[in-house]
Amino acid sequence: MTKILVYGAGPLGSLFAARLQQGGNEVSILARGQRLAELREYGIELVDVLTEEQTVTRVNVVDRLAADDAYDLVLVIMRKNHALQILPVLAANKHTPNVLFLMNSAAGPGALVDALGQERVLTGFPGSAGYHEGHAVHCLTGTEDDEAYVLLGEVDGRITERTREVARILDSAPGFGAEIRTDMDAWLKYHVALLFPSLAPALRAAGVDNYRLSRTRDLVVLATRAMREGFRVLHSLGLPVTPSKFKVIEWLPEPILVLLVQRLLANPLMETALVKHAEAARSEVEHLIDEFMTLASTTSVPTPTIERLLEYYEPDAPQVPDGSAEIPLRWSGLVVAVGALATLATGGVLLAKWLLGRR
Repeated sequence: MTKILVYGAGPLGSLFAARLQQGGNEVSILARGQRLAELREYGIELVDVLTEEQTVTRVNVVDRLAADDAYDLVLVIMRKNHALQILPVLAANKHTPNVLFLMNSAAGPGALVDALGQERVLTGFPGSAGYHEGHAVHCLTGTEDDEAYVLLGEVDGRITERTREVARILDSAPGFGAEIRTDMDAWLKYHVALLFPSLAPALRAAGVDNYRLSRTRDLVVLATRAMREGFRVLHSLGLPVTPSKFKVIEWLPEPILVLLVQRLLANPLMETALVKHAEAARSEVEHLIDEFMTLASTTSVPTPTIERLLEYYEPDAPQVPDGSAEIPLRWSGLVVAVGALATLATGGVLLAKWLLGRR
C-alpha cells in the first residue's frame, strides 16, 4: 500500500486525498486551523458540481510534516505563492523521495530544485477545479467515462521509472488519469499565459462575472490579444506551443477566436473553473502575473495589450461597461473556411477541456 501525504487541504487537495484513499492508498492530508477541525469532524465531503452527487471519505488528518515522517509520495496541491513558503519544511524532511507539485507556475522549477534537489522534485498540474462551501468541497470530480487528467513530468523532461510509478499511483484514484509529459515546464507557462495576464484581469474588469465578460466584447478582444502576446513571449524563449492544438490561438482570425472565447466564458462551468478561483486566490493570481511579466521582461517582445489589461487589476480601477463593443475586430491570419468552421464548432470544447481538466 502506497503511503501518501497530500500537503494542502483546499478544494483540490481534499479531492485528491479522497480519491487516492478510495483507490486503496494510505493517505494523510495536512491541514490547519478551521479546515483541520472540519476534516476531523466531517471527513472529506465532496459534491460533484455537475451531478450534485455527494460522497464522504474519511482520511487521516495531520497538522504538520515532521522531519522524520516517511511517505512514498508527497503531493503539494496549493497556490504557488503558498507552496514557496513551505519549501523549508519539505527540505527538512529527508525521508520522502518524491514530491510532486501540482500547481500553476510561470517561473520554472528552479526554486523547488534549489530547496529539495532535482532527484526529489516532480512538477505537474491537477486538472480539476473546485471551491469550498461550508465544510463541503464542490468540484469537478471526474468519472470513469470522463476522466480528469493529471499531468506530471521530470524537471529535465525525461520519462523515468519514478514518473511511471507516480503515474500508476495517480491512476489508482477513481475518475483520474495520469499523463506523463516531457514538456511540463512549457505546458505550465502556456497555461499561465492563457489565463493570468489575459483572462484574469479581463474578468476583474467585468466585475468577476464570467457571463458579463462573455457579452462584453471589448474585454474579450483585449484578452485574446493578450493571449497572443503571451504566446509570442514564450515563442521568443524557444518554447513551442503546448499542447500543439492550441496553435489555433495564434492563427485563427480574431473575430472567430473572440466568438469562441465568448462561448467558453458563457459556459456555467466557468463559474467553478475561473470565477471561484479568481475570487478566492487573488494573491496567487497577482503572483503568477508577476512571474509571467518577469519572464516577458527578459525578451524584446512588446506586450501593450497585457499592460493595458493589467491596469484593471489595480484596486481602484473602473470596470468596463457591460456589453461594450467599440474596439474594431481585426481580420488577419490564415483563413481556411472549412478549418475555421470546424474550429468554431470544436475549438470552444477543446479550450474548455484544457481549462477544466478533461481529456
